[in-house]
Amino acid sequence: MIQMTLIQIDNYGPWTVTPTPRRESDLQILQAELYADLQRQFAAKQGLVFFMRFDNMLAISNGMDMEDHLRIQESIGNRYPITVSMGVGTARTPYDAQRKATKALQSHGGAQSEDRKEVLAIDSLADENGFVQIAHIDINGITETLTDTMPAYDTSFVVNRVQHFLMKKLIKKGSLLFFIGGDNFMSPCNGLAPEGLLKIINEKDEIKIALKAGIGKASTAEKAANLADLALEEIRGGFTYDLVHLMKE
Repeated sequence: MIQMTLIQIDNYGPWTVTPTPRRESDLQILQAELYADLQRQFAAKQGLVFFMRFDNMLAISNGMDMEDHLRIQESIGNRYPITVSMGVGTARTPYDAQRKATKALQSHGGAQSEDRKEVLAIDSLADENGFVQIAHIDINGITETLTDTMPAYDTSFVVNRVQHFLMKKLIKKGSLLFFIGGDNFMSPCNGLAPEGLLKIINEKDEIKIALKAGIGKASTAEKAANLADLALEEIRGGFTYDLVHLMKE
């Protein structure tokens, strides 16, 4: 079972325009700093946060309990002009886990509700048998084929197109997909066999872009992500002929 935590800024939309619209640069700084802060605090518990829409973030939180979440909420509330609410859910697939986390939080009120503040809604927590499976996917040879030959915005457009392709394919398998910078994507993918991921990245005719992936499986997000990185490096280094390589804890 994988455990997912939805992190949502409380009543954020109205706050950004009250009493008058706040400077966009200040809002961007706030969102970036909040994401970095949350990433640091979840990482201290071997979790991993994905920025998604910045006012809504998803974290893999296997190994974290109620007190861990409450402590993070308190820390944010003490140091920022906003508060965050969280929903937590577990399931066999990441998609179902985040669906349960979202439903748990939604049951306490809407994202722009003035009455909802620092809610922690727990549907379920993973036990010691829970695990995390993560795929690290990247584009083959992006520096030579895109970064050094095309305008920067065009390259970004191609990367976004790859992200949309992968999201569309992976959600059908109960997996999630997040952009993590450069030409890199990370997919929480419990329930997806390496052969299933290989089939997806081999459907490259739709995007005309070659991909490769490393998969890690471990008790926490941090360990699984590190194993996925190592598996991907083995492909880059020529230690395996597979386009998808799995490493376990």
